[in-house]
Parts: sequence; structure tokens; C-alpha cells
Amino acid sequence: MDRTLIKDLRSQIGQTVLMEGWLQTLRDQKKIQFLILRDPSGLAQVAHWKPNDEALAELIGKMGTETALRITGKVIDNPVVKLNGLEVQLESLEVINAAEIPLPFDPFAETLPTLDYRLDWRYMDLRRPVNALFFQVQTTVEMAMREYWIKNKFVEIHSPKLMVTPSESGAELFSLDYFERKAYLAQSPQFYKQMAMAAGFERIFESGPVFRADPSFTSRHMTEFTGVDVEISWIQSHEDVMQNEENWLNYVYTRVKELHGDAIKEQFGVDLVVPTVPFPRIPMREAVEILKARGYAMPADKKGDIDPGGEREIAAYVKEKYNHDFVFLTDWPIGVRPFYHMRIPEDPTLTRSFDLIACGLEITTGAQREHRVDVLMKQAREKGLSMEPIQFYLDFFRFGCPSHGGFGLGLSRLMMVMLNVNNIRESVYIFRGPTRLNP
Repeated sequence: MDRTLIKDLRSQIGQTVLMEGWLQTLRDQKKIQFLILRDPSGLAQVAHWKPNDEALAELIGKMGTETALRITGKVIDNPVVKLNGLEVQLESLEVINAAEIPLPFDPFAETLPTLDYRLDWRYMDLRRPVNALFFQVQTTVEMAMREYWIKNKFVEIHSPKLMVTPSESGAELFSLDYFERKAYLAQSPQFYKQMAMAAGFERIFESGPVFRADPSFTSRHMTEFTGVDVEISWIQSHEDVMQNEENWLNYVYTRVKELHGDAIKEQFGVDLVVPTVPFPRIPMREAVEILKARGYAMPADKKGDIDPGGEREIAAYVKEKYNHDFVFLTDWPIGVRPFYHMRIPEDPTLTRSFDLIACGLEITTGAQREHRVDVLMKQAREKGLSMEPIQFYLDFFRFGCPSHGGFGLGLSRLMMVMLNVNNIRESVYIFRGPTRLNP
């Protein structure tokens, strides 16, 4: 007999079905037992009349909640049942895996333990419907990303995560022994994205792990996360990159709303809004003046940069003025950008770069890259870099490379914004931070 999902029981009234799932609740009364069975599609009430099988009744009475069960029974229309107006009259029961008593915590209790404790028992926490929906939505997000890319003639690459030289800077690196020399876990696929432009691929994307040895304990940082990266050729400026990203995100949000809009509203209390294009754009110099005018004091160590509080304040300004949740902060000063960002010819103290702020959270950094090898070398020296470690990278631009640019987006940060989740630890399947390597 094939398995019947709980959501399909209505079409099986009067039939005997096979169900598989977890015992969420047991109500053991004097003459009857009610088992609330859960599978990924919903809940169902299973009824067992004790006198019919006393041995089975005894087995059921000793079962712990969250026991994995295989059940057969007849589906009955019963309007009294609050779940779905259906009841399954038990015919047979097989314990697939008994849950120990007590549970580390009840994932369906009104009051849950602390997040850190729940992360110790992540697989239990993931049984909550809100978490199940989260990863269904994330699956749709990644599917929609790929749909857009394929429709627009992008090519997928998978760059190496073991590197001989840092891809961003010497900071925040995980190093490891690689035979008889030192290697590093990739902070970014940046160099290899640009290699694809030199190879003539013109439009590429990649989704893969990124590693940052960042000792931060904030609600928005991880030491390992999924990065989503794009690079495109023959651009005129970073404006082309921003247009590509905003159209891509508009497509992703549209697909998610089509498939999950009602469920998101029910589980997360979020009425998902598809962002209209174009997104607002604010040059960084103007953003600093806006923050000053709103009375926001930037920390002294953030010269040319913007801190998380400033991002939230700019987001509030954009919401008030444009009624938009997204804003590109553009034209960042060279002091806070890497050597390979192209300078603005009219003002070489600025770069053709941007961050995308969504609902007050930075989710993207992007730029037009410098593709002229002599200029790249000059800018690298200005940053105090030695040529030898990056020579392989500089070689990409020696034999004909088009103008190009791209961006990197943190998948978990996008999910935080989309579903209004407050902590990135709940926006990733398994969290990795400075003190967490388990589970």
C-alpha cells in the first residue's frame, strides 16, 4: 500500500490508508485513545477503541510524543474533529522509532527554550511548521534565482574553496595545512568570477559556501554561510550591475509570493511585498548627510563606512520618502573598498561600487571591477599589497578582458529580510559561529 499524506485524506473517505509520521499528541482516555499524527503536510486524528485490542492499547499508552509511526486505518468523515473534519479509525500500528521520554524540549510548546539551547537540538527545532516552511521558501528562492539566470543566458560555475592566497584581504581567514604548505578557505569566489569574465563566459552565477574567520557574535554574522554570486561582462558602470540585481530580486519575490504568499502570512505574519523596480539609489556622501540631518551620530571608526545602526536609519528614511524596503548605497570611498573596485574617473576618491540595504540590513556588496592590469597593480600597491601573491589574479587581465562587474549576496540574510526573522542563526539549516561546531 502506498503512503497517503494527511493533506490528501479527504479524497480517501471510506478507504483504508497507510500513513507515516510523528506522534504529536496522545490523549489516552478510559475506553478510547486519540493519536494526533503529524507529517509534513499536516495533522490527523487517529482513533483507537481500547477494547478492540488491549495489547495495542497498552503499547500506545507507553509511547512518547514524537515517536515515529506507521499506521493503517479507515478514513471517516467526522465534522466533530476540529483538525480537518476527518478521523482515521486505527487498524494497525508499527513503531518505526520510539521517542525517548522526556524530550529535550517540546517543539510544539507555547514557550520554547532559548535559541542557543534549541540549536543544540536543531533537528528537533526544525520539526516546527514555521521552520519547515522556511526551508520550503528557501528552496523556491533558489529555484527562482536559477530560473532568472537561465532565462537570461547565465552560466553556472563552481569555484574552488581551497586557495593559496586570500581572495579579499589578509583578515578573517581560516588557514589549514595543505600537504607541505599553507592553504586558506575561500572568503569569496571573487577572483574566480573575474577569471570567468576573462575566459569569455560573459554572464556567470555561483551559489556555494563562504568562510569568514570573524569573531563576531551578532545576530547577522556567521563563520560559514552560503554566498550567491553574479558577474557580468561588457558593462558601462555599476549601474548595469544594480539593474541586473533589482530585476533578479523582483523576479524571485514574485515567484515566492505566488507559491507561498498565504502560508508566509499565516506562519510568519508577513504580507510579502514584491519590491518594485527601480530601487532607490543614494550616493554614500548623500547618505552621510542624511544621517547627520536625522541626528544619527556615526561612530568615529567608521570613516567613509556605515554601521548597522546607520543602515537601519537610512532604511527608515527610504521607507518614509520612497515607501520602499530596498535601497542601493552607491559610490563608496576608496578607503573602505578593495583594490579591484574601479574608481570613478570624475572623482578618483570614490569607487563604482554599491551595497544593497534591505529592511535595514546589508545583503549585498557589488561593483564594477577594474579590468586594466596596470591600473589594478597601481591600486593594489596603494593598498599595501605585494604583487607576488596575486600574480595569478593579475594575469587574468593581460590578454584581453572585457569591462565587468558583479555582486555577492548572503542567502541567509536575504531570507531574514524576506520572512522578517530577527536572528541569522534561525535563517540557516545549521549555524556555524565562533563557539559553535556542533551539531
